[in-house]
Amino acid sequence: MAGGWSKDGAVQEQIDASIQDAVQHARSQLPKGESRKVCEECESSIPEARREAIPGVRLCSACQTEKDDEQKNAALYNRRGSKDSQLR
Repeated sequence: MAGGWSKDGAVQEQIDASIQDAVQHARSQLPKGESRKVCEECESSIPEARREAIPGVRLCSACQTEKDDEQKNAALYNRRGSKDSQLR
């Protein structure tokens, strides 16, 4: 049911758009190409098991964890400014 100036299905469209954005972002973060034997950041060796498990890996576990933490902190910022997320 639409209320005010919004059209029917507007909330669902916003939810779908948010999910699509998240999927596109996740896909863009996937490693591509050949795995490196040494980390791009700290030059430590990347274990063979990690290179086999994640094709195209570029960072060692420690550097990847640090990068993931930085991205997680940035993701807490609501770029869409939806009311739903502001209520949390």
